[in-house]
Amino acid sequence: MVRQNVGWSTRSIYLALACLSLTLHLLLAIFCLSVLQTACVLPASSFHSTLSSPRMDTRHHQSFSHSPSSSDASSSSHELKSSPQNDKQTLTGARNVIQKVNGRSKLESLFNHPLYNLPHPQLQEDDCLLRVKTDEDAEDAGSEDEEREGDIKNDSEWQSASQEEGYDKVTWTRDVETHPPWLRFHLGISRWELYNRKDPNLAQLTHYLATQRILSVVQKTGGTQLKLLLSFPNYGQALLKPMKQSRDAETDVNLFYFSDFERHNAEIAAFHLDRLLGFNRIPPVVGRLINVTSEIREITTDHRLSRTFFTSPVGNICFYGQCESYCSTEHPVCGQPHALEVSLAVMLPDLSLAPRRSWRSPWRRSYSRTKLARWQKDPAYCNKVKQTPPYNHGTRLLDLIDMAVLDFLMSNMDRHHYETFEKFGNETFLLHLDNGRAFGRHSRDEPSILAPLQQCCRIRRSTFLRLHLLSLPDFRLSDVMRESLAQDPLAGVAPLLSEPHLTALDRRLATVLKVVQTCQDWQSDVIYNDMEGYDEHDQHPD
Repeated sequence: MVRQNVGWSTRSIYLALACLSLTLHLLLAIFCLSVLQTACVLPASSFHSTLSSPRMDTRHHQSFSHSPSSSDASSSSHELKSSPQNDKQTLTGARNVIQKVNGRSKLESLFNHPLYNLPHPQLQEDDCLLRVKTDEDAEDAGSEDEEREGDIKNDSEWQSASQEEGYDKVTWTRDVETHPPWLRFHLGISRWELYNRKDPNLAQLTHYLATQRILSVVQKTGGTQLKLLLSFPNYGQALLKPMKQSRDAETDVNLFYFSDFERHNAEIAAFHLDRLLGFNRIPPVVGRLINVTSEIREITTDHRLSRTFFTSPVGNICFYGQCESYCSTEHPVCGQPHALEVSLAVMLPDLSLAPRRSWRSPWRRSYSRTKLARWQKDPAYCNKVKQTPPYNHGTRLLDLIDMAVLDFLMSNMDRHHYETFEKFGNETFLLHLDNGRAFGRHSRDEPSILAPLQQCCRIRRSTFLRLHLLSLPDFRLSDVMRESLAQDPLAGVAPLLSEPHLTALDRRLATVLKVVQTCQDWQSDVIYNDMEGYDEHDQHPD
């Protein structure tokens, strides 16, 4: 009898434990289900906070490679299709909502269009700006170079003499995986473009600029306004332009173009716009929030710069540097009280490795308050340009017109010179550098910037088709620009461009297309066909 009671007691305990275990598993399943339902969609604040974290690399890779999830697309469109309020939402701080509405965002759709996936010319050996030495190069370089190349080939570490100053120990080999992002960028420059939009290194490079520890800061010589040169522990460098006025501050209409402040957000926005136009001619630029005290004042070895620091009456840390214009106590750069918004542009290869040639623009302004340039007085000026080298052959004139379209869209009147890499001669692209005076006015357009297009009536077919594509509702320039800028770390502080500036982009784009149409009305040879064979899969809608 006792054994029977013990048996029933044991069974009851086992049964109770089984029920308890089943209950716990059920609760755990419910909890996991709720987590899975909410973890896939980050709120706007979470998105902006992740831009400065290591996870930013993955997000940016997705943004630049454009491979959306089909399952997310279908469920998202079903979820939000019936809500009329969704059509009124802007992209600012709401990238996930836009992706749900259309299955893929406008930016992703744009970069998936055939016009942004045209075949590139097959690169020849001379089409690369820089290359890593081969074994044959090492044999021709002499015994000293052979020994150095042999060390690299054996993957042995080469310790820099600068390591004591805080630089990383260098372990680079011929394997691209050992190269830092800035070096991969340099090695990726070709005759035809500064970077490949699909290169995953582009996302790594922007993340690197936004997060790397700043090792040293000096003022960059030359130029009319303050610029700083930053160095990172892995030997990379970046050009810093500080915030000097608020994003919403519009240039006074009575101020001459050469008297305007440079803007950090204009440099960032110019890079994004250049990429959206398919040019890929502006070095990658990213926004960053830095500490004026710990990341500039305390680490700079530039005595000219260090002597210009002061504390403002309200306790902000300020400096002004030394330059030709606007470097004085009346035009300081100030933190809030230490935090300062800046733009960081990756530096191009050193001039000793990749010399560049500076060209005076034929449509350069007079930079005078009273005199006009020759092109402003002569409507037939382009005929003279066409007879002058290097514009009398090749595509240099078309490159210049591409640059004029870019400048008109962002209202940049300060394009007095441009540069090219000497190695490629006249058969190469133009570098679209120094865009700090862009996006100054949104309420007024400057038609004179389009003079090269108006006077020459010539434009690339690829440029024209992309402009037309960006004028359509499905690929509206202001929308894709807003979405692209939302990827920048500083978008978490405030939109990089105000809505009036984005609206001005659409208005100016319509003006460009109207100019092309006017040219076509009285001239037949306007479109230069640089897209042989594209008609076979041309998806350009009328």
